[in-house]
Amino acid sequence: MSDPTSSQFSAESTPTPESALDDAALKAAPAVPTKTRSGKARQLLGMKGADSGETSIWKIRLQLMKPITWIPLIWGVLCGAASGGGYRWSLEHVLVAAACMLLSGPLLAGYTQTLNDFYDRDIDAINEPYRPIPSGAISIPQVVTQIVVLLVAGIGVAYALDTWAGHEFPTITVLAIGGSFLSYIYSAPPLKLKKNGWLGNYALGASYIALPWWAGHALFGDLTPTIVVLTLFYSLAGLGIAVVNDFKSVEGDRQLGLKSLPVMFGIGAAAWICVLMIDIFQAGIAAYLMSIHQNLYAVILILLIIPQIMFQDMYFLRNPIENDVKYQASAQPFLVLGMLVTGLALGHAAIRAII
Repeated sequence: MSDPTSSQFSAESTPTPESALDDAALKAAPAVPTKTRSGKARQLLGMKGADSGETSIWKIRLQLMKPITWIPLIWGVLCGAASGGGYRWSLEHVLVAAACMLLSGPLLAGYTQTLNDFYDRDIDAINEPYRPIPSGAISIPQVVTQIVVLLVAGIGVAYALDTWAGHEFPTITVLAIGGSFLSYIYSAPPLKLKKNGWLGNYALGASYIALPWWAGHALFGDLTPTIVVLTLFYSLAGLGIAVVNDFKSVEGDRQLGLKSLPVMFGIGAAAWICVLMIDIFQAGIAAYLMSIHQNLYAVILILLIIPQIMFQDMYFLRNPIENDVKYQASAQPFLVLGMLVTGLALGHAAIRAII
């Protein structure tokens, strides 16, 4: 795009010292995303590289909730429903599962993302100044109201799901409250778990894999210690996925003293830690499936790990900062398919145990 001020000068004009300073300032200023159709879509989804300047308060609220982040939580509920062994393809079960997905995705993930933006407004002013809060598109009281409404609605839906399932102990409500508290200490001082690359990213991985899985499993089966431990183990692969998001904000993290893995170990070493966590712990799950005689599912899971390794080599390890989004778009579908394969395997094993 041409400089809009260029028409003020003729081809023969000589730049003045003042205009040279202006040019230098323009070059030094942060790049402002252009208003493209792609940029608008990114804005609504809460993605990196979004447009700025949205005026609709509801679109701004949606941007704060980052809909792009709901997908793995919704998928986690599906995996949990599969592993529970009690899901049936009936209208009632479909609607109940959809309510659990609403709980995990738009409500509590939306609460988490809004809360995170609230406490990250200083770092976003450095890394993503077009975000709603640092850009001034929404006021702080409006953000606080959104956080409270999403939290209360989420806990209310969780209680309704416990009532439907006939739980004597309100498992899903406790999970909702516990997950919300984890989200708070992840983002808010004094603990602010995200300051530590290991604790913060594991909390994030567990929130995206274990928590929605437990909710879906508890809804359609009995949440056992085995399922809890296994999904927490799977969440170590989620830790690797969470690290991918740290590369885009490495400069801001370094300036504000946040100890993300790229800051602590450097870009190259952190990239290797990231991919090894993703691959090794998925392979560990495949080994567990073999140990419970779910060999077909284990082989499928291994086959799904192979293209992830290929995309890690093609994109992520070569340039994790530039290729983080491209890598996630290419490789993560195979990871989440592997989660569903694992859920189906566990559900199949549970049904066989009953028979």
